[in-house]
Amino acid sequence: MTESSDKWEGRWDRLKGKAREHFGRLTDDEVEETAGRRQNMLGKIQEKYGETREKAEEMLKEFERKYL
Repeated sequence: MTESSDKWEGRWDRLKGKAREHFGRLTDDEVEETAGRRQNMLGKIQEKYGETREKAEEMLKEFERKYL
């Protein structure tokens, strides 16, 4: 598990609200389904935004810079 993944799981209660705001295309249920796991969130971003894995990774890193 990476340090970033550890941060996600450890701070999930606080982060999930921020994730809903930041990634407006994700529903509350979709955010909950990720269960605080970074890889799951990456997949949801890819799916909902129709982006490549690389672009979704950039989007997620931007979120992490703001909120982690």
